[in-house]
Parts: sequence; structure tokens; C-alpha cells
Amino acid sequence: MTLVVDNKWGSESRSSPRHVAMIMDGNGRWAAERRLPRVEGHRRGVESVRRIVEASKDLGVTHLTLFSFSSENWSRPVEEIKDLFGLLRRFIRRDLADLHKNGVRIRIIGSSSELDNDIQRMLDDAVELTKENTSLNLTIAFNYGSRDEIARAAGRIAEAVTKGELAPEDMTEECFASYLDTDGLPDPDLLIRTSGELRLSNFLLWQLAYAEFVFVDTYWPDFNKGDFEEAIAEFQRRNRRFGGRTVRSTA
Repeated sequence: MTLVVDNKWGSESRSSPRHVAMIMDGNGRWAAERRLPRVEGHRRGVESVRRIVEASKDLGVTHLTLFSFSSENWSRPVEEIKDLFGLLRRFIRRDLADLHKNGVRIRIIGSSSELDNDIQRMLDDAVELTKENTSLNLTIAFNYGSRDEIARAAGRIAEAVTKGELAPEDMTEECFASYLDTDGLPDPDLLIRTSGELRLSNFLLWQLAYAEFVFVDTYWPDFNKGDFEEAIAEFQRRNRRFGGRTVRSTA
């Protein structure tokens, strides 16, 4: 298998997806099949994050968005949520310096209203430290739900109209998108979900309108660069017409 990649931002090549979104699924089942605690599956999942961030640059991906913690995940057992937040803290403390050194820019999407103050400070510090980096734009969807994102955007739009800052007749798709958490980011070209599940789970419902979907059976802790290459190869085999009759590039 041969992949043609281009690591430059804004490349006109459409051989490799510019923006890849990932639903990292299967940590718990990976652990259960090995009779290990669920936290071990999440810990191994963090190792996969490190591998995929590094592989993204090699494969010509300039924007990577990871679904890290859903707004629906609060329904999980308290101990599991505590473990997940502990892993997030350790990931930032251990990996932030290397991510910054390697030119990774971090962005967080989702609601911050329910997060502990120390978590919010760590996330804010990571965003501030890396804001000038350009080798890879890493967006982490944390305490994120797409319906919540769209509802919050609608609220801000209503407020702008009430204040006279926005006229209803001026509302376009582009204008609406500017009120979303992902304002300024290109829409994903490719969505990858691991573990064999075939649903979006309230992830980037607006932004994924024309993305190609690739679902793989591999659990997230086992997902590696080879699996990533296979998913990109599948993306490359598809013709993206966006409702038209001819292939159109999104680069």
C-alpha cells in the first residue's frame, strides 16, 4: 500500500485527508476481554493517543480531532470518571512539553461548566502555551456533545440578534458555523471510529455533514499507525462529490 502525503498546511493535494476526526472507542471492552480493570484500558488508550498524534504528522494530516470525553459520559460510575480525569491530568503533565516541542497546537472544544477548576486551568494553559504552533492542530473534544454545542451556538445567535448585532436575514451556513466551538477549523474530511460501533454518538453532527466515515473493528488501545494508514487508504479510494457529479477537493 502506498500513501501519497503532503505535510504542508493548506496543501492543494487531496490524496490525504487534511482533517481527521476520531471516536476513540473500545477501551473498556479491551480491558474486559483481558480481565483487567477498565482504567487499564483507558491507560492503554492514552498510549494510542500518543501514537496517533505522532503518526498524523507522518501521514500528512494537519488537523486531528479526538473525542475524549462526552457530555453523556457523566453517567458512568464515579470511580471511572475519577480515573479518566486522573489520566487527563497525567497526560497533560507528562506530554504537554513534548507536544509543544514538536509544534502541536492544542485546542479544546466542549463545555467547561462542569469541570474542576484545576482541570480547566490545565487545559487553558495547554491552549495558551501552544497557540503559535503549526505542525499539527490537535483538537480535543472534552465534556463535549454536539447537540449541546449547537444549542449553545443558537443561544449566542439569539443574543446577538436581540442586541442588534446580527440580523436574522444575514444568517448563512458560514455565519452559523462561526458560532460553533470549531470556528476557524476546516470540517473533517474523514471520521474514524474504532471498536466496530456504527454510530456518531453525538459527535460533530454539523461538521461531519460531508465527511467520509470509516469504521474499524480494532479497539482503540490496539489502534496503531498501520490501522491509521488503512483508514486513509480507504478514504483515498472514495470519490467525494458533495452532491455534485465531479470529484471536488476540500484542501
